[in-house]
Amino acid sequence: MELYFPLVLDGANGTELQKRGYDSSKCTEAWVLEHPEVMVQLQREYIEAGSDVVYAPTFGANRVKLEENGIFNQVGDFNRRLVEISKKAVESAGKDALIAGDIATTGKFLAPLGDLTFDELYDIYHEQAEALEEAGVDMFVVETIMTVPDARAALLAVKDVSDKPVLVSFTCDENGRTLTGTDVCAALVIMQGMGIDAFGLNCSTGPEEMLAQFKRLGEFAEVPLAVKPNAGLPEVVDGKTVYSCTPEELASYTDRFNGAGAAMFGGCCGTGPDHIAALKGSLGGFSLKKPCPQHTDRNQVVCATEKDAFVLDMDAAGGISVDTVLSCDADLETKIKKENRGDADVIAIEIAKDADLDEFGAAQYAIRKPLCIACEDAKLLEEALRLYQGRAIYAGSLSTDELAPMVRKYGLII
Repeated sequence: MELYFPLVLDGANGTELQKRGYDSSKCTEAWVLEHPEVMVQLQREYIEAGSDVVYAPTFGANRVKLEENGIFNQVGDFNRRLVEISKKAVESAGKDALIAGDIATTGKFLAPLGDLTFDELYDIYHEQAEALEEAGVDMFVVETIMTVPDARAALLAVKDVSDKPVLVSFTCDENGRTLTGTDVCAALVIMQGMGIDAFGLNCSTGPEEMLAQFKRLGEFAEVPLAVKPNAGLPEVVDGKTVYSCTPEELASYTDRFNGAGAAMFGGCCGTGPDHIAALKGSLGGFSLKKPCPQHTDRNQVVCATEKDAFVLDMDAAGGISVDTVLSCDADLETKIKKENRGDADVIAIEIAKDADLDEFGAAQYAIRKPLCIACEDAKLLEEALRLYQGRAIYAGSLSTDELAPMVRKYGLII
């Protein structure tokens, strides 16, 4: 299945459900299952307003979030039943619309910020992704993501159970940084290297603040971008949270977002069917500009650490500079920090044996330059790429055939 553009996404679920009776006394997913008619009505209104895609109400239907609400061993059942609600909404609207399996953050962190391993995080997302695939969603949305490990684990999980399109959408502050300090441009580089179909931003800010980040993202984008801002920044008026951005104001940004590469348009907190109708109207006769990379005139590659994106000219005179190749030992983090201050273009690290993976995994978060991995064992290399929360360059003598799966899966640059 291929996505067509422009695509109109839906608006907020949470703030709209609150208007329709949800009182936060239990998790949203459980409430929706008890009041399915409310969700059917809301999604029918979105479709009638012009949404080409509605998000199944599975935002918090992963194992971690359900267990936090006292719900155990019901991931498959919850996701299946919630997707069925969206199917009823589409059927009742009498119009074609895609159903996106909605996957969101667990709220958990990897070491050193938390206690999960990457494989544990992957397993949590795999369980939900598998349930959504079995439920028959048309595509996947990994949204409101705050960390690169969450996005990577969820994307790998989805791709291991489905070949349907995947949109990954981060949330960030007005400076384009996530909760853990990742620049959204770095997140884009990592995600599109791993084969996403679209990249987006949602929540956090209103359209004006989000537009500034899309202008930056457009310089790196090789995939369509998706924009889903809040209806302005929330304000508390008479004890209630209100959003001031009108449907007409939101729709006035459509052309500017498209100029920066956006091809998918929707709304997040504070937006409703009227906002979606206005967006749909603004796309009438819309001539979509195809998003494309800005560096195609030069032999450059774009790589990223977990924090920042880098453009390197691999064919420049003399090539990229490497001072030393670091071995993995107990002093690896200290050596990385020294290399961060040096003149070399990249930090090169050798992965030579199984024990190196533990040292590399623990120290990788200190890396502040593009990473080059030197390795002669395909299995070790893939394990290192799974651990590394960035997009790496390869140095070594492994064959193209051996490297090809890692290029596709992890965005390895060879």
